[in-house]
Amino acid sequence: MTETEPKAVLHRYLQSARDALLWKLEGLSEYDARRPLTPTGTNLLGLVKHAAGVELGYLGDTFGRPSGEPLPWLDADAEPNGDMWATAEESREDIVGLYRRAWAHADATLDALALDTVGKVPWWPDGKDEVTLQHAMVRVIADTHRHAGHADILRELMDGAVGMNQGTDSMASHDPAWWEAYRDRLERAAREADRKD
Repeated sequence: MTETEPKAVLHRYLQSARDALLWKLEGLSEYDARRPLTPTGTNLLGLVKHAAGVELGYLGDTFGRPSGEPLPWLDADAEPNGDMWATAEESREDIVGLYRRAWAHADATLDALALDTVGKVPWWPDGKDEVTLQHAMVRVIADTHRHAGHADILRELMDGAVGMNQGTDSMASHDPAWWEAYRDRLERAAREADRKD
């Protein structure tokens, strides 16, 4: 597979989102990796756990390729949102390991099947449950990048670390004074616009 083939392009974007999501955990304490930072409980390790389940479902089960990984949050008696947080018994290594195994399983599916291969999403309604591998990949890429964006904001709130990875922050400046002045300017603009309304 060459770098410009459609499947390779899709895989490159999926892998960049995977890497960004895991980078957000680097250097954090157990508490910071797990603590809820929004009113709905969004937390970094929960985002990784969720992303693992998404990959195993859409790029595994959907194409008749179950991983065999136990996902107790999918059990009929599981509590709601069980995939969106880590219990005290689940270590960071457990969840990151699950995510890396999900990558490997998903990548094996990508290697084995053509983009136009049709699968059935087990949790979608009958008659509306068919997707191609390409559709499933785009869905997983979109979901993973969405959650990597959530993780970026959570990490910035914690310690100011931003960007796709340590070497690619795409920031206009690294001077805290510049950012303070910039934020003040945006605040003034927002207040002025509000007064005009």
